[in-house]
Amino acid sequence: MTDENTPEPTAAETGRIVLLTTSHRVAPGVLSWPAWQALRTADRVLCADPQHPQLPYLREAGVEVTHETPDAHALVEACAGGRTVVVLPGGEGDQRLTDGLARLAGSGRVAMPELELLPGSYDLPGARLLDLVQVMDRLRRECPWTSRKTHRGLAKYAIEEAYELVEAIEDGSRDELREELGDVLLQVVFHARIAEEGEGEDGAEPFSIDDVAGTLVDKLVHRHPHVFGDATAETPEDVHAHWLRTKAVEKRRASVTDGIPLGQPGLALAAKLAGRVRADGLDVALPRGEGIGYELLALAARAEAEGVDPETALRAAARAYRDAIRAAEGVTGQGDRSDGDAARSSSSPTDR
Repeated sequence: MTDENTPEPTAAETGRIVLLTTSHRVAPGVLSWPAWQALRTADRVLCADPQHPQLPYLREAGVEVTHETPDAHALVEACAGGRTVVVLPGGEGDQRLTDGLARLAGSGRVAMPELELLPGSYDLPGARLLDLVQVMDRLRRECPWTSRKTHRGLAKYAIEEAYELVEAIEDGSRDELREELGDVLLQVVFHARIAEEGEGEDGAEPFSIDDVAGTLVDKLVHRHPHVFGDATAETPEDVHAHWLRTKAVEKRRASVTDGIPLGQPGLALAAKLAGRVRADGLDVALPRGEGIGYELLALAARAEAEGVDPETALRAAARAYRDAIRAAEGVTGQGDRSDGDAARSSSSPTDR
């Protein structure tokens, strides 16, 4: 115990504790230069977990690691005389040790070493996607509901989640948008995990989420030669023209209508057909006939030619109509966005 007349111990006397953290989302052995410096110059390196993923790489680099679980008192004593001790916590950290050090520092009765929290590796953008893949893998193996789902059994949820995302974009908050984007992402990861087993309904070869991402990366690079190649594009129209030309070469379709899903909403389908005809320079007159369907077809084609998405325009008008109805009823607000969830015939992966 020191009094007011006793000088505070210097760092050269009390030493230094370095808590070296690493991310499980970064390959083991890939550490920052300050981390390697701390490991190489430390008097002792301690790690409680003999299976820590960094250990083989530390041994290869000539860093001696002691498998030990020190308490706070022992760690402070190990630093006496100006020694540096590096502690490599496990993936979940060491709450007991950090709490003990905090209590010693707060007591005022112990000359504490210099304490440094040193990140040895940092998460890169997109790192949490690795966690998502791991969680999905475990659910597929251990969850009675998830483990039995097939591509066909999940198909309806992809449609539902896409519509909920559109609703969040149009009417929701930022939190709702983030959540619905996650639900759509889940569909992609879920289907990719099923495909990885190679036992799909069609008996096709297996593929993984990495294959899905790789195919998408190749497509984006190939269809943006003005970014990744020597082509130039000054306007959005130039970019669109590049996209259409590359897509035409890739797909080699017999008809401009190939690849257009007929199961999409009617207005969107009509606009898509009209857009393909216009982009390809075809001279195809709209069919004429009796009934509202032909009138809607003409309206959809006109909207597409004017750069308006008829489906979005109709949804906006329908929302205005909904608000007028609620106003006439004396109901305030825009209603509960969860009403649609309650009407579902069965649960999706995100509302169970």
